[in-house]
Amino acid sequence: MSLEIVLTDPIDNEKPLDAPATILVCDDDPTVRLLARECLESAGMAVLEAIDGQEALALFAQQQPDLIFLDVDMPRLNGFAVCKAIRQTEKGQNVPILIATGANGNSSIDQGFEAGATQYKTKPINWALLSRDVKYMLRAAEAFAALKAQQVQLRTLAYYDPLTSLPNRRSFVDQLTQSLDETVAHQRSMGLLMVDLDHFKRIHDPLGEALSDSLLRVVATRLEERLREFAPRGPDPHETIDRGDLKEMTIDLMRPGGDEFNIIVRNIESSQALTAIATMILEALNAPLIFRENHLVLSASVGIAVAPENGVESEAIIRRANIALSAAKLSGRNRYRFYDDSLADDAERKLRLEADLRDALESPDQLFMVYQPQVDTQSGRISGVEALVRWSHPELGAISPALFAPLAEGSGLISQLGDWIFKRVDTDIQSLKAAFPSHLTISINLSPLQFTQANFLETLKVRLSELQLNNEIELELTEGVIMSDADDSLLKLHELRKAGFRLAIDDFGTGYSSLSYLKDFPVNTLKIDQAFVANLGNESGNSIVRAILALAEALNLDVVAEGVETQEQAHFLTRHHCNILQGFLLAKPIPLPKVIEMLDVDFSHMYRIEES
Repeated sequence: MSLEIVLTDPIDNEKPLDAPATILVCDDDPTVRLLARECLESAGMAVLEAIDGQEALALFAQQQPDLIFLDVDMPRLNGFAVCKAIRQTEKGQNVPILIATGANGNSSIDQGFEAGATQYKTKPINWALLSRDVKYMLRAAEAFAALKAQQVQLRTLAYYDPLTSLPNRRSFVDQLTQSLDETVAHQRSMGLLMVDLDHFKRIHDPLGEALSDSLLRVVATRLEERLREFAPRGPDPHETIDRGDLKEMTIDLMRPGGDEFNIIVRNIESSQALTAIATMILEALNAPLIFRENHLVLSASVGIAVAPENGVESEAIIRRANIALSAAKLSGRNRYRFYDDSLADDAERKLRLEADLRDALESPDQLFMVYQPQVDTQSGRISGVEALVRWSHPELGAISPALFAPLAEGSGLISQLGDWIFKRVDTDIQSLKAAFPSHLTISINLSPLQFTQANFLETLKVRLSELQLNNEIELELTEGVIMSDADDSLLKLHELRKAGFRLAIDDFGTGYSSLSYLKDFPVNTLKIDQAFVANLGNESGNSIVRAILALAEALNLDVVAEGVETQEQAHFLTRHHCNILQGFLLAKPIPLPKVIEMLDVDFSHMYRIEES
């Protein structure tokens, strides 16, 4: 008696996969294998057959199929054990696994998912729908792989310097914090060397930007090669391993920016190792260098701080290595200096600035607000502003927010500064009476320290109730602080939305697991980090920004691109449906009355390309 199979696949009219997918079918019943093969091959897929779990594992290792159709009830090695074994291999972590079980209870299905199954089917199998289900699982796997690749790209751009491929400033801070924690936990020692090329501007100006960048790559390569003579790199900071067993010295070279390089040296026996490394750095850079027919002489200054002797907090170690670096420069450059307490004038300056900041919060004219317009790309008009605090010191002049914001956090003044900002924004708008339209959104940055304080929500709700604003307030939070405790952040974000705030993720794309968690967070807006905007113009930068914009569009979120400085950047962002632009191309941060004067300006000529 011949076996006739009638297939009624509802998606036969769809396009076939780009390449035939290979499906591993594992079942001890030859009839099931035959039916599965007929269904899948008729849909354009290749089929491998295994009669038991042992053969399935062997075929998987040899052939690397795209999907596994796995029976649960088999002799020798059941489907749960096979599934678990595949998931424990490096190449089996993401392959889709469809299990088939004859059990009707939830316990069998739960056991399958616990073993690592992607989806399940209960017997008897509806063969007419099998190829459709397999295709959907394959497409889902492809989408997941693409998403993972985008996350890798985002992480690379966020944590690595595009010029030298070395870890960047963000990665440096993370690795330093982790290394200091390990130093304390395992009672070891580590060193931080901060390297600054001497008088690099004298070389940069005649060479120009492109050749200077090439020179920095040469310097990075030379340093990296010489450091490997001392010790290997440390483990991947994002890798989950027991670092208590890592007792050998490791060295990581990083480029935080400009002509600066940082070096973290872990598990040192004594400061002599750091002396040897610093000496090598000076010798390596002093060595003759012929670069593009230019005979160059380089030198560097090196500042060194040691943990735990000079502190166990990243801020303290960075500050003290910087103090030592400044001392090396003041001593004539082309040398290294270790930090010691005699170099601690910087600490006194910090204490003075803390006291001055306290006075500034009480002063009527030292702190003030400026507002950077945000332009809606559809209307060409200003749709909102970002409120930014500034400090004009009576003796020192303008103090950068990059300096006084961390100072406020470290001195316990951040809550007071946050309250001051809300009140001043309210005062500024009320002073204009009805001139400031109620439809404009006001974006205000929240400090990570504010967001993590226990009474944060209550304090902010009280502050909102005291304001007379008719405008929507959008609170900006960095992705890193939200992801530091995703569950707690989710609760706080929902409470903030209930209180009437809009929510924006600032510097989007630079944090952890952002794509997987984003759908759960009640946010309104993504702000593309200006580092990504600055990287537009090359394929890597373009693809990253396109991915973020496509994700935001799929989730129906507004997108603000920060740091837009050129028309080419604005054109690209507008073409790919970025709905809000912010940056110097459109307007610098300005007093609020100046914003009012610009409300009728049509900015669309700055980013729209006229069609011929």
